[in-house]
Formats: sequence, C-alpha cells, structure tokens
Amino acid sequence: MREMDKVVPNLGSKGVFVGRCFVSDTQAYKGIYGPHVVLVKNNEVFDLSEYFSSTAQLINTPNVVSKLLKLEHLKSLGKLDDILENSIFSERKSELPYFVAPNDIQAVKACGVTFIESLLERVIEEKAKGDASKASELRTVIIDKIGEDLSTVTPGSKNAMLLKKELQNQGLWSQYLEVGIGKDAEIFTKSQPLSSVGYGAEVGVLEDSNWNNPEPEVVLAVSKEGRIVGAALGNDVNLRDYEGRSALLLGEAKDQNGSCAIGPLIRLFDDSFTLDTIKKETINLKITGVDGFELIASSPMGKISRAPEKLVAQAIGKNHQYPDGLVLFCGTMFAPTKDRDIPGNGFTHKVGDKVEIFSEHLGTLANWVNDCDKIAPWEWGISSFLEFHTKRSLA
Repeated sequence: MREMDKVVPNLGSKGVFVGRCFVSDTQAYKGIYGPHVVLVKNNEVFDLSEYFSSTAQLINTPNVVSKLLKLEHLKSLGKLDDILENSIFSERKSELPYFVAPNDIQAVKACGVTFIESLLERVIEEKAKGDASKASELRTVIIDKIGEDLSTVTPGSKNAMLLKKELQNQGLWSQYLEVGIGKDAEIFTKSQPLSSVGYGAEVGVLEDSNWNNPEPEVVLAVSKEGRIVGAALGNDVNLRDYEGRSALLLGEAKDQNGSCAIGPLIRLFDDSFTLDTIKKETINLKITGVDGFELIASSPMGKISRAPEKLVAQAIGKNHQYPDGLVLFCGTMFAPTKDRDIPGNGFTHKVGDKVEIFSEHLGTLANWVNDCDKIAPWEWGISSFLEFHTKRSLA
C-alpha cells in the first residue's frame, strides 16, 4: 500500500477518522467543486456532504461518533491511498480528490512553552536576540545557572513562585519563564480559519529568516462547549530569529503563508482512542534535506508541563467563546540544536526539506518546505466558503 498505512494508521480500519477533500465538479456533491467533509474507513474515503457542511459542524455535533457509525450507503470518493498520493503537491491532479487540512472555520489557536526543554530554548532565543551564532554559548550559561531539569516544577505552584523569585534575584527572569512555570499558559492565534495546509502540501518560511524550525505537535479538536472531541498532528512552523528579536514579532514569526499545517485527518475519540491515549502519545519528527541532512527527534506528551484539558480550559470558557469551536496546538519539547551548516548555529530549514511528523495513533503529516512567496497563495477563505455553500443550497 505504498506505506500509506503509516499515513493513516491501518488505512482507517480501526478508529474514526474525518477530514476534508477538495473534489472536482464531476465527482462533487451536487456537482459543485470545493471542500467536502469526509469519513475514512477501510482504505476508502466517503463523502459526508449530505450530513455535514463543515468539520466545525461535525465536531460540534453531540455524540457524533455514534451517528457516523450508523450512516449507510455513503458515496465513495475513492481509495484512501490513491487520494493520499494525489495530495502530495508535486503529484497532484486537480481533477482528482485530494486532502486539505481537516479543520475549516474553527479558530486556530496554539500553546507555547508547555515543555521544559523548549522553555529553555525560548529563553536562549530571547537572550540571543534572534542571533543563532550566540545560542551555543548562551545555552551553556543558562543551563548552568537555571538547571536543565525543571520537570518537577508544577506551573503556578508555590514552588514555582519561589523559583521565580530566585531567578528574578539572579537577573535571569524571562517572559518565557513566566508562561513556562507561571499560572497562565501562553495561548496565541496561530493561523486564520481556512488558512491551514494539509498533508502533502508545501509549508512556508520567510525567505529572509535565517533561524527557523518545525514544531511537531498534537492538535486538539475542541467543540464550542470546550469538549475535546479528537486530535490531529500539526506543524507550528516557527521563525526563531523573528521571535528572538522581540516577542512583539510573534505574529510575524508564527502566522505566514503556509506556516500552519494540520493533518492528515482528525481522529475522533472512541473506545480505541481517548484523551488518555493522547497523554501517552509520542510525537516523532524526521527532517530530510535535499543536501543529505537528516534530523530525527521525538516529543513524548507525557513530559508536557500542563495537562491538555487544562490548556483547553484556559483557551475557551466563560471568558472567551468560540462558536465554531477551535483547534488547539498543545506545544512541543522539540527545539533543534543539531548544527546543520555552521558549528554552533544549530538548525534552520532549507528549501526542499521534507518534514514528517508521525505518531502511533494519529498517522503521518508530511510536508515540504519552501519560501512563503513561492508556495501556493491562500485564496480559499470565508468568502469562498460562503459562496460555495450558497451554491450548494440553491442547487
């Protein structure tokens, strides 16, 4: 099966996987080209357009898994492995179905500094002011003074506040330590609704960024009531030099064309896949460069400093509502320090890098790196969404 069973575990024979496919007018529901909500099972992709207009609607539907399992005589759009293969940007035939990001009109939010290892790297970025050449020396100094193992510190606890005071007295306090061990998590807007890219697409970095990296993460699918309904994989593409120069550049560092990848599908919670599964999942990363460079790393969710449900509770609740629901990146412990070119400068992307993010229960999200202005522009937004559904309703 061309290893597509690793992209979607067991080709969807176990578990409930949903997503979106762009479908040409010759095969589309009511003959109208656009994104179709789909269900994947047993290496087949089924059209859910008759029942759901968006994955936001699906995620917000009570008891959605039991309802999906009762559906019969769904129209097949094709074999899963064929559609996955057609989703790779360099192989894509637009007249055939291809996957796009499984989220649509939901808010796209992200949490930062939720793992201690990445916390230390954020402090190093800040002190280096975005200059990668200073990172190695600063890393030694900061780890020596702060200590590498802060994993026993519970964010917001009495011990955390005592540590904060001690670090302030040493002149080592940082905005990143504040959100890393303080009571409030860092939660920011990663991307805009409908702007995420999916499996097989190119991801973008700014051409003038000299220090950047992928961030492999679990992405939670959350209903408008704040219920965690499922999860996917995500790449929170990050420009370390931009954010390191100033935290006020976070928007530029995080939200560019193609800087948010989610997929390949959303796996919904059922008896075989629960929040406890997510808490034990290990998120793996492999970067393969056209120059022969290779980097392999992993990020065990068991090392996260804030429980996923607590992150969700800080993102949505009585003080902040998301009527279409949200997808929430949980953060990563991955912060690459392996030198790529210049000793001491660590890792940064190059055009053509293949980025594979994978885990046992969520499959594989594969993307290729290019400059933001060289990849396909974001054109299908809210206006297109409304026009598409207006045409459907009138057909």
